[in-house]
Amino acid sequence: MSPAMLGFTGIIALLALLALRIPVALATGGIAIAGFALSAVLSDAGMTQTFATIPPMLSDVLQADVVAMVMLFVTLGNIAFYAGISTRIYDAAQVWLRAVPGGLAMASVLGCGGFAAISGSSVGCASTMGRICVPEMLRHGYDPRLATSSVAVGGTLGSLIPPSVLFILYGLLSGQPIARLFIAGLLPGLLSLAGMLAVILWWIREEPGIAPDPGPAGASRAEATLALWPPLVLLAIIIGGLYSGLLSPLTAAAVCVGIALAIGVLHHRLSAAMLWIVFRDSAVQGASLLLIVVTATLFLGLVQQSGAGMVLAEWARFGGLPALTVVALAAAACLVLGMFIEPLGILVLAMPVMVPLMQVYGMDPIWFGVILVKLLEIALITPPVGLNVFVIGSVTRDIAVDRIFAGVARFLLVDMLVLVVLILFPVLSTLLPASMTL
Repeated sequence: MSPAMLGFTGIIALLALLALRIPVALATGGIAIAGFALSAVLSDAGMTQTFATIPPMLSDVLQADVVAMVMLFVTLGNIAFYAGISTRIYDAAQVWLRAVPGGLAMASVLGCGGFAAISGSSVGCASTMGRICVPEMLRHGYDPRLATSSVAVGGTLGSLIPPSVLFILYGLLSGQPIARLFIAGLLPGLLSLAGMLAVILWWIREEPGIAPDPGPAGASRAEATLALWPPLVLLAIIIGGLYSGLLSPLTAAAVCVGIALAIGVLHHRLSAAMLWIVFRDSAVQGASLLLIVVTATLFLGLVQQSGAGMVLAEWARFGGLPALTVVALAAAACLVLGMFIEPLGILVLAMPVMVPLMQVYGMDPIWFGVILVKLLEIALITPPVGLNVFVIGSVTRDIAVDRIFAGVARFLLVDMLVLVVLILFPVLSTLLPASMTL
C-alpha cells in the first residue's frame, strides 16, 4: 500500500465511523494511531521512529496559552449562561420589536445570535433558547413552524459571530490567527442575520396569520435597554479588543471571564454551589474540546505525511479545474456530509483535504475558513441530521421534527444565497481582518 493510499483509506474510514455516530475524538484518534502504526509496518521506519513524529505535531496546539484560551472561552459561555447574561439580548429585543409583525420571531433570532456568540455553542443555544422563545411564541398564537425554525436557525449565528468555537478549531488546525478569524466572521454573520430577518418578513407577508400581534410588553423599552449592558460590554471587549490589537484572544477571554463573574456574583446569580457547577461543566467541555483538537491534529498529520491531500490537490490543478469550481465542489461535498455528520466531524474530515487545496490554488485561508464555517453552520439545520432542529424537537416535544424542517427550509434557501455571495465576494470576509491593528 502506497503512503497516499494509506491516507485516502484513513479519510474513508473516518467518514464511515462518523456516519455511524462514533464520537469525533474516538474515531479520529483511533484511526490516527492505527494509521501511524500501519505506516511503520509498511515502511522501513520502525515504530519508535514513526511515533517520534507525534510530539512535534502536538507542540503547537498544546501550548499553555492555547489551552488556557480554549478553557477560558468555554468558561465564559457557562458563566454567561448561569448568570443570565446570555438571554438579555432576547429580553431587550422582544420588548423593542414586539409591535413589529413577526417581532417575537425576529427577537428570537437576535437573542439566539447573541446567546450563541457569547456562549460559543450553537447547539447549547438551541437547547436553552428553545425552552424560552418557542413557548412564548406559541402562547401568543405563532405558527409552530415559524416559532421553532426561527430559534433553530438563530442559534447557527454563533458559528460566525465571535467567539466561535468552530473558528478556534479551524485556527488551531490550519495555523491561522484566531483573532483574524473572529473578526473575519463579523460581516458574514451580520449578512446571515439580515437574511434571516428578511425571511421572517417575507414569510409573514405571504402568510399574515402565522404571527399574531402579541400585545404590549411587560417592561418599558428604557428598562429593556438598560438591562442589555452586560452582553454588549462582553461583545465590545472581544470584538473591539481584538480588532484594535489591544487584546489577544487569551487576554480578551480572561477579561470577559472576570467581568462576567463579577456581574453574576453582584447580581446574586452565582452562588458557591452554582460556581462549582460552572467550573465543573467548563472543565469537562474544555477537556472534550481539547481532546478533539489533539486527535484531529494527529489525523491531519497522518494524512499530510501520506501526501494524500496534496495528490488530490495536484490532480485538481492539473485537471484544469478553476479555483471557483474547486470551492463549489468542496462546498457541495460539505453540504452532503452535513446531512449525515455533525459539524465538528465535518471540520476534522475536511481539513486534510482543504489545506492542500488552499496551498495549491493560493486561496486566502481566512476567506476559506469563513466559507467552511458557514457550511458547518448550514449543516446544523440540514435534514436529515440537523442537530439544532433535533434539539428544538427534543425541548418542544409536541411539535414533530418534520414540521420544524418545513419551516427551516425557507431559511436554508437564503443561507445558500448568502454562501454564494461570500464565495463570489471574498472581500466580505477579508476586509476587516486586513484592516486590523496588530
